Amino acid sequence: MASLTGRWRIVEMSGWDRDAIDLVEPGFIEFTRDGGGQFGFIAVRGELDCRPAERDGRVGVEFTWDGDDEGDQVSGRGWAYLVDDAKVEGHLFFHMGDDSSFRAEPFARAERLDG
Repeated sequence: MASLTGRWRIVEMSGWDRDAIDLVEPGFIEFTRDGGGQFGFIAVRGELDCRPAERDGRVGVEFTWDGDDEGDQVSGRGWAYLVDDAKVEGHLFFHMGDDSSFRAEPFARAERLDG
């Protein structure tokens, strides 16, 4: 999981456009060395509980998450895998609700491309 460690800028989601993703703050997902992390997009914030995983030889994590969406408690699961040093791809599921694939890039790189 060390190669996923850090803050990644969510640049694309199948369920929402970029304006929605960045509604409250720039969309992000962050993985910590201790198997935790967090994410935020639209008005959703969540804490991650990650487990190392590998798919097709790619380093990644599978996770559960717990958080809130405009004050309502929400939870779910997901996964994320390193595609190369500059891209993470994954999928986020809300328990009994929406789901969306996502693509993320290192935060500093994504901000340079935005500006």
